[in-house]
This record gives sequence, C-alpha cells and structure tokens, in this order.
Amino acid sequence: MAELSTLARPYARAAFEYARDHNQLSQWAEQLAIAAAVATDDGMKTALNDPSLTAEQQAKTLSEVCGDALGAEARNFIAVLAGNKRLALLPEIYALFAQYKANQEKTVDVEVVSAFDLADATRDKLAAVLGKKLERQVEVRTSTDRNLLGGVLIRAGDLVIDGSIRGRLNKLAAAMNS
Repeated sequence: MAELSTLARPYARAAFEYARDHNQLSQWAEQLAIAAAVATDDGMKTALNDPSLTAEQQAKTLSEVCGDALGAEARNFIAVLAGNKRLALLPEIYALFAQYKANQEKTVDVEVVSAFDLADATRDKLAAVLGKKLERQVEVRTSTDRNLLGGVLIRAGDLVIDGSIRGRLNKLAAAMNS
C-alpha cells in the first residue's frame, strides 16, 4: 500500500496545487471522487487493463463514463494519468487529495461510535471539544455498535480514542494475563 501512496503522491499534489491556485478545491474533490469511484468498478478495471486499448482510448473511456461530471481540466488530468499508465492510482490520488484539502481547510472528519444513539446536543458538544483539541473544524459522523457496551470510540485520522467499556475490559484482561 505504501508503494501506491508513493506513486500517487506527485499526481495528487499536482492536482491539489492546481485546484488550490484556481480556487477549485471542492470541484476537483468532487471530480476526483467520481473518477475514482468509476475506476474501481470491476467492469471499468477490465476495460482499463485491456492491452488492446491505447492510453488515449483508456482516458476517453473513463471520461465518457464519468460524463459531464468531469471538467476539461480533470479530463486532461485523466489523460496524463493514462499516458503514464497510472489510472489504477485514481482512488489513492483522491484519498491523498482529500487529505491535502482537509489540511488546507483545517478540517477533520471524526467518526464517533457509541453503544447508543447520541443526542444532537451531546454530538455538538463533543465536536466543539474535539475542535479545540485538534485545532480544526470538526465534521462528526456517528454510528452505533451495541458490542461496545457503553462509552464511545472516536476516530479522527490516525488518532483513536477508545473510551468504550469493551475497550476498558480488553485492557483489564490484557493486564491480568501479563
């Protein structure tokens, strides 16, 4: 996986810098998301890996499937990727682009998993506290997992805060077994 990131990084950086310089970060994020989703489709993977297709034909095929969702600049970007045989990197390029965009905009997506549904006021208070701690605008997504027994599990990028009863019981069991 690290190899894919290494290969995708210069393309993601170039797309990000172009989009930032032209005040088109949101548009490019949407276009790359669509292109990445199309590129991961099994039928599209087969077409893009067809050795009888030229790079131009591969780029045209992908662009046509994406339709009007892609602008001229994004189509050119896809043509460059096809010319360098890097269309398979589109999902990784999109992920890196989204990360660069979040850093630029000082935002972070936070996933909060709780044993029970969180009230809106609790979710908002948690978002405010996390926003202060992380020094970013926080976008909170919540879900429930009855297996946690109680408490919450918070994921914000690489940061994981396990405040669940299940997590505490697992730590206790590990301490008792060692």
